[in-house]
Amino acid sequence: MKLDILAFAAHPDDIELSCSATLMKHIDLGKKIGIIDLTQGELGTRGNIESRHAEAERSSKIMGIHVRENLKLKDGFFDFSEENKRLIIQQIRRFQPEIVLANAIEDRHPDHGRAAKLVADSCFLAGLRKIETSYGGESQSPHRPKAVYHYIQDHYIKPDFIVDTSEYMDRKLEAIKAFKTQFYDPNSIEPATPISGEEFFDFVKARMIQSGRIIGVKYAEGFTSSREIGVHNLFDLM
Repeated sequence: MKLDILAFAAHPDDIELSCSATLMKHIDLGKKIGIIDLTQGELGTRGNIESRHAEAERSSKIMGIHVRENLKLKDGFFDFSEENKRLIIQQIRRFQPEIVLANAIEDRHPDHGRAAKLVADSCFLAGLRKIETSYGGESQSPHRPKAVYHYIQDHYIKPDFIVDTSEYMDRKLEAIKAFKTQFYDPNSIEPATPISGEEFFDFVKARMIQSGRIIGVKYAEGFTSSREIGVHNLFDLM
């Protein structure tokens, strides 16, 4: 399946928190969207591998994601090894996306910035013909996405562009809440974390309100880009 957008995440729920509204908007525009979770989030304080997989599946159905895979890299300890880059290159060549979304370039969790660079580097390498990969027993052709954009996570980063997602706030919160072990549950007996309080949903909404206010809409999600962004004409800009 060729995808229009392939979103990578260091952990299950990174996408939901940061750019799920943008993905849902593009699905409604007829685009094919996939998610690749790099790790199983096994170091998370709450829940376990099995619950995270079930929650990711439930969230994907809410969003309407066409395909979701997990590379099972080591949570907290994945590195820039050739092996890890090749795993990501395989997925890029497998789905041949026009656009790749990746973690924030720097953030509170060290996995996020590391994943951002790992994915961006792999996108470049995926276009090199002399790097040979195969998938399902068949050799793969080189493919380099046209653009790599980074979503913004816990730490505020000034966005290079902002997507109006005003119509998708409720579904975004629904997708986030699919991760029941991670977020607010008044009946949970697991340890409290920085994201498990009910007020954390206020933070998510406030970030989207902040981004929306910049471009004059109700809710939005921001992104950064490592390269200049071109437009066909001035009227493409809000």
